[in-house]
Amino acid sequence: MTIDPGSYTPVYVQLADIIRERIARGQYAPGQILPSEQQLIQEFLVARVTVRKALAELKAEGLVVTKPRQGTYVREEADRDAVVVEGEADVIARMPTPDERRKLGIPAGVPVLVVEREGQAPAVLPADRKIVRLRCKG
Repeated sequence: MTIDPGSYTPVYVQLADIIRERIARGQYAPGQILPSEQQLIQEFLVARVTVRKALAELKAEGLVVTKPRQGTYVREEADRDAVVVEGEADVIARMPTPDERRKLGIPAGVPVLVVEREGQAPAVLPADRKIVRLRCKG
């Protein structure tokens, strides 16, 4: 894939698409550092702001994580644990608050699942590490 400056699709979106596709193909493996901003600028002949916007989009999607003074890495998949919910419950998917992200240790872009049951406090679960298994009585 290459960048098409004449496209109606913004250049940073095209760059994010290329990086996303490389991740999907395994060219950039989970836990692997991505090329530096400077390397991406040179490879695609784009501005630094374009690279930063593309990486920000991928970070918001939860595909990459940035480690201060180290670089941007492909996010590793977490092991998923099952949470069994018996009886009637509502499960709501939403983006976490900053405080919930800190408490749960999840990167930006990863949603949470909120399990609400009558008479109980809502359970907030990281969607990338939990499977909600519903068991209905009846």
